[in-house]
Amino acid sequence: MGSHPSETDVDEHPNNRIGSAPPRTRAWRCGKVEAEGFPVAQVSDYLERSDTVVWLDVCAPHHDDLQIVADELGLDPVAVEDAVSRHERAKLDRYDGYSFVNVYLPQLRDGVLSLYELSAFVTERALVTVRQENGLDIDELIARWDDSPVAEGLDAPKTWTGYLLYALLDLVVDRQLDAVQALDDEADEVESLVFDDTFPVKEVQRRSFRLRKNLGAVRRVSLPMREVLNTLLRRDLGIVAPPLVPYFQDVYDHTLRVGEWTDSLRELIANLLDTRLALQGNRMNEVMKKVTSWAAIIAVPTAVTGFYGQNVPYPGFSQHSGFVVSTIVMVVCSIGLYALFKFRDWL
Repeated sequence: MGSHPSETDVDEHPNNRIGSAPPRTRAWRCGKVEAEGFPVAQVSDYLERSDTVVWLDVCAPHHDDLQIVADELGLDPVAVEDAVSRHERAKLDRYDGYSFVNVYLPQLRDGVLSLYELSAFVTERALVTVRQENGLDIDELIARWDDSPVAEGLDAPKTWTGYLLYALLDLVVDRQLDAVQALDDEADEVESLVFDDTFPVKEVQRRSFRLRKNLGAVRRVSLPMREVLNTLLRRDLGIVAPPLVPYFQDVYDHTLRVGEWTDSLRELIANLLDTRLALQGNRMNEVMKKVTSWAAIIAVPTAVTGFYGQNVPYPGFSQHSGFVVSTIVMVVCSIGLYALFKFRDWL
């Protein structure tokens, strides 16, 4: 047995080395855990029992690695190719006897958004999850399966398989909500920067661009979830058992919330950028008013002395020391004005 109860011991079963981590397996019988950590080759043995549901998880497998899974469940080569390919669109494809689901879990850390791809094969009595990275906490998913009150009273195999899929999709949508919440908090910080007296233009531009980019990425992977849930909820297809329809409907409502939230945040960022431009224009006008006022004040004595051609003797007149002193005065005044303008962020 591996470090987790559901992990297959690859030392005892060397033929079950699939992907970058030991496969994880579990079997439920009448809603109760029957076995876990068994070899992948025994999946078909458990499925021979009409009252047993099986779950199999593999991480970062190659195409050849999934062949044993495909042989056990009779999976289509096209679906297997989609499961091992990167950057597939979030979708739900239906095949003869099973469905293929591809979704993404977003995670935001220090302003950097990561998207973790997750695929799943859903048959009448089996669920196979295929992860490209370790972005999904499998232990959290198992805890949801074991602790959720939704599982109470579910014992029919098809209903139990639908429950496993429900908990999986609910976890995915919760992660999408968490990501949007983090982006919302970051939008509040950008809003504070826009109205900051120091007005850090470059910081506002950098964070606004990053925020819009992250929002676009989250929206791109969350928007197709509506289509996935809509298809699952279609009564004529019969994919979801009637007792589970309200729970899938709840996940669908959360998906709508993710889409609406991202849309509102995109509008907020666009408004913040417009506000930043307006504030920057107003601030530039204020600076120009001050500089123009000082220029007008200095222009009056300059015009008077220039008109009358005044050239009065001053200390050091017609001497080398006077030239040096006047040069120093001009340099010091110029540097002083530059420092003042720079300090007030006029330059």
